[in-house]
Amino acid sequence: MGASGEYAGSPLTLETTNPEAGEATNPEHKMRKRSVVIAGHRTSVSLETAFWAGLKEIAETRGISVNRLVETIDAERDTNLSSAIRVFVLQCYKDETTVRD
Repeated sequence: MGASGEYAGSPLTLETTNPEAGEATNPEHKMRKRSVVIAGHRTSVSLETAFWAGLKEIAETRGISVNRLVETIDAERDTNLSSAIRVFVLQCYKDETTVRD
């Protein structure tokens, strides 16, 4: 979020992919696997770069670590962790957009 309490801008972009190569043409769409610690256990999470950026921004805005934010998401999820994180990030940006409208 910016100084006014709003997110600086969504890192979630909607550019096309290169279906012939089977890869995203936008680097924000590239999958990244990172380790997080949940309840003292290390686990890997694969997300697109844009979602990692959004998750980091939300964590910074809330004054907590990405690990702590992921633990919170994990405790409330009813689907796989990667999907739960994506939905959480999307909802945060959607809520922020609704507030601005």
